[in-house]
Amino acid sequence: MTKLESTISPERMGVRAAEGYAGDVTPEQAAAWVASGEAVLVDVRSDAEREWVGFVPGAVAVPWKQWPGMALNPTFEAGVQEAVPAGHKVVLLCRSGVRSIAAARRATELGLEAYNILEGFEGDADEQGHRGRKGGWRLRGLPWKQN
Repeated sequence: MTKLESTISPERMGVRAAEGYAGDVTPEQAAAWVASGEAVLVDVRSDAEREWVGFVPGAVAVPWKQWPGMALNPTFEAGVQEAVPAGHKVVLLCRSGVRSIAAARRATELGLEAYNILEGFEGDADEQGHRGRKGGWRLRGLPWKQN
């Protein structure tokens, strides 16, 4: 058990079954795997999102869709394959945990052991439509920076 895992309640750890990819994991589980060297964190948000909202230090940026227009990134496949060494898991992060599901499915089709990070970087929108207050990597107190 890593130091990070020992500080997280057992109900926040674990893998949830998913269709078409290895599973869904909490932000804490993803961070523990990355810290232990078991997984590579791939941030599939657009360059604009990472620049304006924040990013995870050490994450590999491989956008699933490109801004503006949010068209599929034609270099996603090559980028994710290059980012993940053989024998490692990949944990995929987006804003809310939706685009990363599609990215996890595609990474799985490419032969990777791919997991979606639940809640994403910013979590779900609250009653006022604001993100960052209901779950997410940032709210969970995991490492991140902002330019």
